[in-house]
Amino acid sequence: MKVGGVENPVFEPPIPGLSSQRQAAPSAAGPDVLSAEEGPCGWGRFVPKALQLCNNAEGYLAAYSLLAVFQDTCQIPGTSSANFTCSTSTRSSLSSYLYVFILGQLLLGIGGTPLYTLGTAFIDDSVPKNKSSIYIGIGYAMSLMGPAIGYTLGGQLLNIYIDIQIPESAKMDRDDPRWLGAWWIAFLACFFAMWLLVIPFSCFPKHLPGTAKIQAEKISETHNDGSEALVETKNIGKSFRDFPMTLLILLKNPVLMSLIIASASEALVATGFATFLPKFIENQFGKTPSFSATLGGLVLIPAAALGQIISGILVSKYKMDCKCVIKFTIGTCSVALLLNTMFLFAKCGNEPFAGVSETYNGTGTLHNLTAPCNANCKCLRAMYYPVCGRDEVQYFSPCFAGCASQLFNLEKTYHNCSCIGKPKVEIVSEDFLYEAVAGKCPPKCGLLPLFLATFFFAVVFTFMAVTPTTVAILRCVPDKQRTFALGVQSVFLRLLGTIPGPILFGAAIDNSCTLWDINECHTTGACWVYDNESMAYQLMGISAACKLITIIFVVIAVCLYKPPPASAALSEKNSGMVSTVHT
Repeated sequence: MKVGGVENPVFEPPIPGLSSQRQAAPSAAGPDVLSAEEGPCGWGRFVPKALQLCNNAEGYLAAYSLLAVFQDTCQIPGTSSANFTCSTSTRSSLSSYLYVFILGQLLLGIGGTPLYTLGTAFIDDSVPKNKSSIYIGIGYAMSLMGPAIGYTLGGQLLNIYIDIQIPESAKMDRDDPRWLGAWWIAFLACFFAMWLLVIPFSCFPKHLPGTAKIQAEKISETHNDGSEALVETKNIGKSFRDFPMTLLILLKNPVLMSLIIASASEALVATGFATFLPKFIENQFGKTPSFSATLGGLVLIPAAALGQIISGILVSKYKMDCKCVIKFTIGTCSVALLLNTMFLFAKCGNEPFAGVSETYNGTGTLHNLTAPCNANCKCLRAMYYPVCGRDEVQYFSPCFAGCASQLFNLEKTYHNCSCIGKPKVEIVSEDFLYEAVAGKCPPKCGLLPLFLATFFFAVVFTFMAVTPTTVAILRCVPDKQRTFALGVQSVFLRLLGTIPGPILFGAAIDNSCTLWDINECHTTGACWVYDNESMAYQLMGISAACKLITIIFVVIAVCLYKPPPASAALSEKNSGMVSTVHT
């Protein structure tokens, strides 16, 4: 029976004597209505023949991917700060710009969410069920190209000063701790690129050609808790007034909520590492910020994309049903948990740092930068400019190293340093005509290749759970609630994952700080030195805890999931075939 709105008879519960009604007048989302909405590709009456080549699932996937690429390029690592002088009058006016960034992120979330809810459901509608996972996997993998571009481009932009030209009053190079990268350039580029991509994306019809036939052949796998019959009987979801009831139905679906909580837990880890992986590489292995950002992107993004594509192919190849898809997710998360133990082995200790981990050859005390050898130098802790002594110990600045003279040659060297001892290797050569050289001491830890290799596979198996989880969410809810289910997932991902993820990881990294910046106003600023082992252990603890939460809730989902009765599925398939033949 046709009741106002759009319905799909393929997903209606079997009701005796209804088959004849379907033949005479299929419900509103039946193949006849869907066929009528399978329009050409274009804008209104302007439908160029060339565009019809893109009027298919592949063309839509290409447009979807390109828009996702530039939308997810906010993932650009950068650094910024503000120099100021002590003042008791008013706070810096720069603090008000925080609200501009908050507004920008708010608008980005509003504009970006529909792509992964409506867009993903549109892909699932337009392709056969056994191929849906491949298309979704490819789409999600391509969306990761945005952060890849962000990491790579952001790493290069960090080599450009934030104001393009370095002020005459601030003579510094890229190795100077005061250096600020031009992070804002990429945002302008993405702004123009996204507006250009919206134009071709808007040319697609409401349904792609062939959608009606594909929908008629699908069999519902909705969790058998009576929600599908309720949705169809009361025609829920046709107006905004149905919002509370629709939300309640989804929140009462234990399989859906378990999968959403599991995906939020994974998102927490993913966003945490996406934000702070460059910071981890920089401090653990002594690399520059730009190189760490580029290296992190080259490892994290390809691994994530590969994981999503592989899982999509496997789900499609073996034609996994909803329950098998959830079990597959348990396996991938378990392997990722085992690989998470890499932090126990692929970590580096700290290089000796005078006043932090070393006591000025026994003349000073730990956690005190001042010692008898530099007590008369009146050094400022606000001026962080590390130097490496010939004794292979790092000093906060030439002043704290007790250096009385400096020489500008190919590299800046310092001499007559009262705090620096003799070189550990007694070799008389030109290399030791100086007592200290500008910059941090080169790390002796060679575990970076091991860390990157292990981390690569950990990311692969982590993201192998993303596509199956999305597929399971689409299958375990009533057909008309799939988009809403993805929207609910998106909200939970942000509330429980992408928002607290960087905050929690940032707090863990700050907790491992051993030397904070203290400016002239005696205000604590950025961290200069971290305890590498503490950082590695804390990040491993957070990651392992989230993996365990993921596994627990996915196990709950697979235990609670009840597929529709086999007789009902067969009846739905037969009724769908009857409706297709009739049209």
